[in-house]
Amino acid sequence: MIGAASLAAACLVSGAARIALPVSSFTLRWRHTVEKVLWEEDYRVAGRWLYLSHARIRGSGAGMEPPEAAVLIDGVWHYRPALRLSRKVTLARSEFGADYELCFAGGCWSLERWLPSTVSPVTIEPC
Repeated sequence: MIGAASLAAACLVSGAARIALPVSSFTLRWRHTVEKVLWEEDYRVAGRWLYLSHARIRGSGAGMEPPEAAVLIDGVWHYRPALRLSRKVTLARSEFGADYELCFAGGCWSLERWLPSTVSPVTIEPC
């Protein structure tokens, strides 16, 4: 499909709110609420699916061990998740940790840029 990537979008959905972000790929980032370790997941909008191509964990600790096939490079665990296609990703925001961030177009922004931090859960899905 020629030009399909330019039409791709990811939607942030919570209750009646639906915000379309005109992106064909993005990175989802967050910090573990206890260990404060950064996690990152790279997604691509693939039609009606989100394709999780790669993930990184910048450390390890309680309840957050990297998968067996993960490779440690410069202190960061890199791996390809077993479950790679999904219709949506649901995020439970918490007052006990920093908000999730979306990275695309050369920058990273807190979800609070689009939805108040009190809004939870937030779903990311193709739109």
